[in-house]
Amino acid sequence: MALKYCAVDGCSNLVEHGKYCAEHAASQRYKRRQRKRHDVYHSDNTGFYHSQAWIDLTKLVDIREHNCCQRCGRYVWGRHKHHHHVVPIADDSSLALEPNNIMLLCDKCHPIVEHEQDDAQPKIYPGYFGVNPPGRNEK
Repeated sequence: MALKYCAVDGCSNLVEHGKYCAEHAASQRYKRRQRKRHDVYHSDNTGFYHSQAWIDLTKLVDIREHNCCQRCGRYVWGRHKHHHHVVPIADDSSLALEPNNIMLLCDKCHPIVEHEQDDAQPKIYPGYFGVNPPGRNEK
């Protein structure tokens, strides 16, 4: 097996498999986990979204909407299918499992609907949606 240098700049350790030596592999895994943890759509309700009650509710909403995005009408499946709470769980937890509080959206429409409903600081930079940030004039 050919040996190669660790992918971290300045590290002179040799590696048989992978990109990083044993010293740096753990730190790279930590950085990946941190990036994932601070994802745009990270939720504190992860346990709820893995519950059987939520899975049953999403199936009900999928049948009700015929697997079509409620915003653009596109047929959605798999990881492109997002279930959006109209009234967020943080605002009213009693509506968490209310079918009329759930919208079926595609992965393209979900950030747009999130931005439209967000009264506080936007989760994604407003320029992404064609909206100028405060204090900037249109050119």
